[in-house]
Amino acid sequence: MTRPAVPEAPGAPDPAAPPPAAPPAPAHAPVLLEAAVDLLVTDPDGVYVDATFGRGGHARRILERLGARGRLLALDRDPEAAAVAQAWSDPRFTFVQAEFSRLAAVLAERSIAPVHGILADLGVSSPQLDDPRRGISLRADGPLDMRMNPQHGLTAAQWLAQAGVDELKRVLRDYGDERFAAPIAKALVARRENGQPLLRTGELAALVASAIPYKNRKDPLQHPATRTFQAIRIFINQELEEVALMLEAALTVLAAGGRLAVISFHSLEDRIVKRFIDAHAHPERAFGRLPLREDELPRPRLRALARIAPDAVEMQSNPRSRSAHLRVAERTGAPLAPRA
Repeated sequence: MTRPAVPEAPGAPDPAAPPPAAPPAPAHAPVLLEAAVDLLVTDPDGVYVDATFGRGGHARRILERLGARGRLLALDRDPEAAAVAQAWSDPRFTFVQAEFSRLAAVLAERSIAPVHGILADLGVSSPQLDDPRRGISLRADGPLDMRMNPQHGLTAAQWLAQAGVDELKRVLRDYGDERFAAPIAKALVARRENGQPLLRTGELAALVASAIPYKNRKDPLQHPATRTFQAIRIFINQELEEVALMLEAALTVLAAGGRLAVISFHSLEDRIVKRFIDAHAHPERAFGRLPLREDELPRPRLRALARIAPDAVEMQSNPRSRSAHLRVAERTGAPLAPRA
């Protein structure tokens, strides 16, 4: 793969010198760490992007694989992730607080040419889940916030204070696959009309549980509000739209032979990633039975490399990894179609 021309980072080390030591390991365990980085890093002197820095678990391991000339750019919209990244002093590392949908713009702003690899670990991070102040998890009571960037956008409480029954049903159904979307939506609006706004995660969890009869619950071990929390969080953060935009941006900035590695945790995310890779790995399928010659068909822009799930050892040591899937694809040399 041709190495892209990338400006040297300020204070970059002598290329002949050994790379600096990686930052300290994070407290939580990154999911599919070894598999993702093994497949991502093909050139220790390459330029890579960690599109979801979190607390730096994957980024740290990428830096360990890079040589003195390697570069890593990390993105995250969470200001707490930014605080962690700002404490890192590795001259090969750059952090930008931004949504990963802005990937192409962030690279262009820094005059970074096509990159060798992009990693995205989708969904919510363990530190965000574990912090009751973020209002993402229903396991501990906290303010009903749910934003991945608490400095931007409506909180879950603010949205619930204004959303109508139809909008609530749509969000719960589309983003949570909630069978009881209608009774839950009606219960949410009824409480608001009775002058009792929802402000805490515990209040929302209790209200949803009261709207779903116990005898109709499929899994008695799962809290009945689990799907509602997932749906509202995905909607508030526009997570699926962000994923779709990030994937399109990744296709435009990967060098030929560069790799895209995406870890997803639920079927909505994984379906978007799977369909994106399939569409660009097999563009001929879109033409169906049209009488076209082989040389008239578009060339594949991606090549699917792997789909990996955690093994039994990882699932036992890190239960949150159980639903994870890693998909990896490689950019071909086929050009992108010109924009209309």
